[in-house]
Amino acid sequence: MTIDRIPPVIANPGRSALFITLGIQDNDAAIARLLEFITGFSALVRSMHGRFHDENFNALMGIGSDAWDKLRPGKPKPKELVPFTAIKGARHTAVATPGDLFFHIRADRQDICYEMAAVIHELLADATYSIDEVSGFRYLDGRAIIGFVDGTENPEDTIRTDYALVGDEDPLFRNGSYAFTQKYLHNMQTWRQLSVEEQEKVIGRRRFNDIELSDKEKPPTAHNNVSKAYDAEGNELKIVRANVAFAHPSKNEYGTFFIGYARSFAVTRQMLQHMFTGNAEGHVDRLLDFSTPVSGSLYFIPAPDLLDEFDS
Repeated sequence: MTIDRIPPVIANPGRSALFITLGIQDNDAAIARLLEFITGFSALVRSMHGRFHDENFNALMGIGSDAWDKLRPGKPKPKELVPFTAIKGARHTAVATPGDLFFHIRADRQDICYEMAAVIHELLADATYSIDEVSGFRYLDGRAIIGFVDGTENPEDTIRTDYALVGDEDPLFRNGSYAFTQKYLHNMQTWRQLSVEEQEKVIGRRRFNDIELSDKEKPPTAHNNVSKAYDAEGNELKIVRANVAFAHPSKNEYGTFFIGYARSFAVTRQMLQHMFTGNAEGHVDRLLDFSTPVSGSLYFIPAPDLLDEFDS
């Protein structure tokens, strides 16, 4: 019996999360070291999971377009893996920032996330350099730092793989996933000046109980109106989000690390275009008046079987 090994992209966000973005050193020794690391990554995750199986540990590795070309020159590449290009609207921009390797580490304890990150650094210190690192946490009952429940629009558990994992449309990369990441900073001073009712109209849901506003109550610029994607027949398309909050109160820094896993990046990009440049009716996302992305990168998450043979 053949059992598909899939990356844990559909797992819950976790109580703690660590997002690490690295660049690759430009030399042959670094490439050789990275290939050795990549082929052993699944085994490393299994080892860590064995140590902390009761703590909901899992970890994913994504590879950017430029890094893929360096690591596997002349070999097949996921169809939609390209460098992310900025999406510029009249008032807001989804910026594009560099990133060769991306790690998403989740667990119920922060120290376990650290343990995995420390191992990664020890193994890759001479082959990579740090671009960004964000330590996130589950806020209250799964809310964004702005006070509203996050992830409500995620597909149900039973169909998440249909939206998150590549299928037979790209058979060499079946069971992989396109991961798009953004680091958002929230202007909490301005946000808190709004009444709860005004905040609810920005989001499109009730703050306390997460119930969606009626069409009569909800403005056309509400976040959950604009941030959607559709196919040619008008059916809604979804991605799997694993967003978490992060904060440095003494620095007045409050944010959301957005990560969307998708079977097709075209779905995520359509959502971004609607948010930043306007949907079919020309409405942009009102939430962007309070939340600013300071990063934006696209990665491909290979299935474990491909990772194991990445150097072949």
